[in-house]
Amino acid sequence: MQIKNFFENYIKKESIFVDKRTLLPSYMPEEILFREEQLQEVANILAPALRLEKPSNLFIYGKTGTGKTISVRFILSSMNKVAIQSNLPLKYIYINCKLKKVADTEYRLIAQLSKEFGQELPPTGLPTDEVYNIFYKLLDQQKQMVLLVLDEIDHLTKKIGDEILYNLTRINVELQKSQICLIGISNNLIFAENLDPRVKSSLSEEEIIFSPYNALQIQDILRKRAAKAFKEGAVQAGVIEKCAAYSARDHGDIRRAIDLLRIAGETAERSGSSAIEINHLDEAEKKIESDKILNAAVNQPKQFQSVLYAILLLAL
Repeated sequence: MQIKNFFENYIKKESIFVDKRTLLPSYMPEEILFREEQLQEVANILAPALRLEKPSNLFIYGKTGTGKTISVRFILSSMNKVAIQSNLPLKYIYINCKLKKVADTEYRLIAQLSKEFGQELPPTGLPTDEVYNIFYKLLDQQKQMVLLVLDEIDHLTKKIGDEILYNLTRINVELQKSQICLIGISNNLIFAENLDPRVKSSLSEEEIIFSPYNALQIQDILRKRAAKAFKEGAVQAGVIEKCAAYSARDHGDIRRAIDLLRIAGETAERSGSSAIEINHLDEAEKKIESDKILNAAVNQPKQFQSVLYAILLLAL
């Protein structure tokens, strides 16, 4: 079959998806299920920002896929709407510290923060002190409260060192009009324990722990997402339950469960099926597992990769 004919036939096919966006990491649901207590805690801690009072710095811990990031973004989005309606100078900035060329050096992180205030800085070349001074001036141009979210914050300190956290918490001493509150999100439950005592003292943070979802909770979340993502009847009996079981086995990672359901849907479509069956889910699970092993190997140090390469050569 020619590629042109393939694509022409493809767009004529009826999809089992109604709205695939609901199964993507960027999707923000109207409600966050089974996190009411944590949401209220985050809201209580950050609410003073709406009075332009600096909240306590906040650190949020929990394993991957326990709803940390989506809960924080949900609260900040709600606060932002209130701030806009009430004409309050509140700004929040979200930085994923795992992304390369965003937070892999102190220079790049501060340059990225400056960019959030409309100032483009060269990727290299300026002294770090000068980059900080530019950021201070941008931050202090007007009276405002800034909530800075550093997701995967443990990756930041691993790459840069914890001095960056000390510098960020000391910014408020230099400011006349603005204040900045630090919100850290980490999968490492003992992250703060490994910080320099001077840094930990300057943070004076409050902590919230997100526990893993159980299988029944994962099922309920998947059913809500599936109802919006797929056509009615497109998910066969037992698929949601088995998808939740896979995730619960892997410490209740809801993000993985949603990815698994999406890939199972894509697998079903490629096979020409009008519904997701158990075998499509099993195939998706194998694909995710193989991708996870590959990603783990890619992110290992060069020495590890060299040893792994030698072992593979010997095994051939």
